[in-house]
Amino acid sequence: MKNFVLVLAMFVATYSFAQSSANADQTIYQFKVTDIKGNTFNFSDLKGKKVLVVNTASKCGFTPQYEALQQLYDDYKYQNFVIVGFPANNFGQQEPGSNQQIAEFCKENYGVTFPMMSKISVKGDDMAPIYHFLTEKSKNGYEDTEVKWNFQKYLIDEKGHLVKVFYSKTVPNDPEIVNWIKS
Repeated sequence: MKNFVLVLAMFVATYSFAQSSANADQTIYQFKVTDIKGNTFNFSDLKGKKVLVVNTASKCGFTPQYEALQQLYDDYKYQNFVIVGFPANNFGQQEPGSNQQIAEFCKENYGVTFPMMSKISVKGDDMAPIYHFLTEKSKNGYEDTEVKWNFQKYLIDEKGHLVKVFYSKTVPNDPEIVNWIKS
């Protein structure tokens, strides 16, 4: 019986290590999405860059964060940093517009030039695959999270791994985010 328990413990330890190693191999680079103009956006093109992924909405109390996001992008886009915005209508119907309406709103009101993607769902039964990656430890190897509201921020390192999550109240130019970009 002791031998069985020992063998079982070794199997579980080996399986757990293999699972955690497999998770560490998954990156954001496996995803292709559609940008706001209908073109394919391949995350593998961002290899070597730090990435801030954010779900956005045009009619939210946090919508003014677009301005700080754009400023952050302007300040660091030439230092291997990019922001990728995903409009989503999951919270209070605060992003009701079409992709064209969203693009016009972002450009006219906040001068957004960082990559914006097509509107997706960031939670629920129709959650986009990239958000399954961002929110599930079994896929991202970092932690389980839930998208709680618009303008939640996910930091991805130069190797495509999730390294930090900030909820909506954390402004884009928060010192912790800026220091991470600069490091």
